[in-house]
Amino acid sequence: MASVAEVKAAVDAALQQVTEGQQAIAAAREKLGEAQQSLAAALDGSGNDAVGAAHAQLSQADQSLEECLGATLVAVEQAQQYTATL
Repeated sequence: MASVAEVKAAVDAALQQVTEGQQAIAAAREKLGEAQQSLAAALDGSGNDAVGAAHAQLSQADQSLEECLGATLVAVEQAQQYTATL
């Protein structure tokens, strides 16, 4: 059986990985925002349905990433609460 210190160290290592994942999610959201702006500039004035669909899908992707980030924040909080009880 692992000691309390070992469990806390393992949780801390996992939380570091979560932090790295959060940074990657934030970077992905930033890139999607840039892509959406570039797409809007390139296709300004186009009434084509495909353009609207592309914008909608990029917005959905951003929302999904935001939800993912929120889930990681809750996971971190739960893990920290757990280790606080050890």
